[in-house]
Amino acid sequence: MIISRGGRVEFVVVGDHRRIEIPVLSQLRSVGSRLKGLRCVHTHLAGEDLTEDDFMDLLLLRLDMMSVIKVQDDGLPERIYSAHLVPTPVAGKDWLLLDPVVPSQQSHNFRSFISALEDEFSRSRPVKAVDLKKDRAILISVTTSLKIQAQESIDELQELARAADVVVLDNFIQRRDKINPKFILGRGKLGEIMLAALRLDANLLIFDQELNPSQIRSITNHTELRVIDRTQLILDIFASRALSREGRLQVEMAQLKYMLPRLSTRDDALSRLTGGIGARGPGETKLEVDRRRIQDRLAKLADRLKKVGQERHQRRARRRKKDLPVLSLVGYTNVGKSTLLNALTHSQIVAEDKLFATLDPTSRRLKFPRDMEVIITDTVGFIRSLPDELLQAFKSTLEELGEADILIHVIDISNPVFSKQMKVVDDLLHELELDTIPCLKLFNKIDLVDPEFVEKQVEIYGAVPISALRSDSFGPFFERARQMVLKKWDDPSLITADFS
Repeated sequence: MIISRGGRVEFVVVGDHRRIEIPVLSQLRSVGSRLKGLRCVHTHLAGEDLTEDDFMDLLLLRLDMMSVIKVQDDGLPERIYSAHLVPTPVAGKDWLLLDPVVPSQQSHNFRSFISALEDEFSRSRPVKAVDLKKDRAILISVTTSLKIQAQESIDELQELARAADVVVLDNFIQRRDKINPKFILGRGKLGEIMLAALRLDANLLIFDQELNPSQIRSITNHTELRVIDRTQLILDIFASRALSREGRLQVEMAQLKYMLPRLSTRDDALSRLTGGIGARGPGETKLEVDRRRIQDRLAKLADRLKKVGQERHQRRARRRKKDLPVLSLVGYTNVGKSTLLNALTHSQIVAEDKLFATLDPTSRRLKFPRDMEVIITDTVGFIRSLPDELLQAFKSTLEELGEADILIHVIDISNPVFSKQMKVVDDLLHELELDTIPCLKLFNKIDLVDPEFVEKQVEIYGAVPISALRSDSFGPFFERARQMVLKKWDDPSLITADFS
C-alpha cells in the first residue's frame, strides 16, 4: 500500500512471490516538502529483511518511509520493520532503521515524526536568502571517455551555469562503458544524485550531455526535478543576452529548431483532436498543430533574418567603399575579446567575466601608429560542443568574419586548457570555411602566468603576447597586425582618410 501522511491509501499494489512494481507517483507531487509525503507498507512472505531494492525505492521515490511486514508461517504478521532517509549518513548508510514493532502497537505520531525529519533536512543545508529566487542546480556528466576530460567539460558547464545566474550546489561525474539509454546514468548513481538534491534542496539537474526527449521524461518522472542539458542552458543564456533585433531573431530560431523534434505525445493535451463537426476525418492532433505553428514561425524568422542580413550586407558594402581594412576578433568565449576592443578603441562595450557576455557583433574604428586606420569587430565567442541549432542560426552574423582581411584569434593563455580551446576555434573556423583568411594569434592575460611559460608558448605557436588590461603591451600586436594588413592589401603606402 502507498499511504499519504493523512492516512489515505493512494495505491494498492499486488505483486507476486518475487517482487512488486510501484507505479509512477509523479501525479502525487508534494507541495513545499522535500520528501514525497507518501510511505510504502508491504509484506515479505519469506520473512526477509528490507532489501536493497526497498532502500533504492525509498531513495529514488523520496518516500517518507519504507516499511515491511514480515509474514509468519501461519500467515499472521510478525512485526513491522521501517527505514527512513537521514540528512547525514549514519554508519555509512543514507537511511536509518527503526526498531521493529508489532503493527498494532505503533505508538508514535507519524506526522510529527516526518515533520521533525524534514526540519532536520532543512537545517542541514539552510537556503541563503540570496539563493531563494535563483535556480539551484546539480551538474551531471556521464562519459565513456577519460574522466579528466569530463572534469574539464563540467568545469566549463559550471561557468555556463554561473553565466545563467544559476546556483551550483554540487556536481557528479560517472564513467560508463555504455550509456544507459533510459536514464543516461546508472540507477545507483541516480539514487545518489537524488539524495544530494534532497539534502541540498536542489530544484534543477543540468546534464553536460545532450539528452533525448525520452531520457528527460524518464529522469524527470523519477526525480521530480526540472531536467535540462548543456544545449538548453546555452540557448537560455543566449536568449537572456541577445540585445539586437538580429540576435533575438537568431536565438528564437535556434530555440524553435531545438524544440521541434522534442515535441512528444507524453502530455494528454497534445494528443487531443482538434477536428470537430463538419470536419472530414479526425482532423489534426494538437501535436501536429504545434509542429505546424513552429514551422510557420521558423519560416517567418528565416524571412526576417534574410532582410536583416541584406541590411548588414549593405552596411558592409558602405564600409568597403571607404577602403578600410577589417580586423575581426575571434576566440573562445570569455578570453577577453570585448575587454581588448574596449582598450584598443576606448569604447564602453559590456565586458564581463562570464561566458557569452557578448552576443551581438560590434564594430569600431581603430587608428594604428603611423597613420593606418582599420575597422575592428568583436563577435560572439566560440565554445566546445556549440549547439548546431545556434551555429546555423548565427551563420548570418558569422558571415561578418568572411569580410575580414585579418582574423585576430584571442587566446586566454592563463587557462590550463587553452590549447584545447584553440583547437575548438580552429575547427569551427574550418567548418565555417574561414580558415583561408590570414590569422594572427594573440596570447591574452599574460599578466596572470609565468613570463618564461609565455615565452615558450609564443615560440611554439608564433603568437603575440599581450594583456588587454595593459596598453603598454600593445606595441608588438600593432606592428604584426600592420605588417599582415599591408601584405594582404599589397599597398605599402596605405594611408587612411582624416580620422575626424
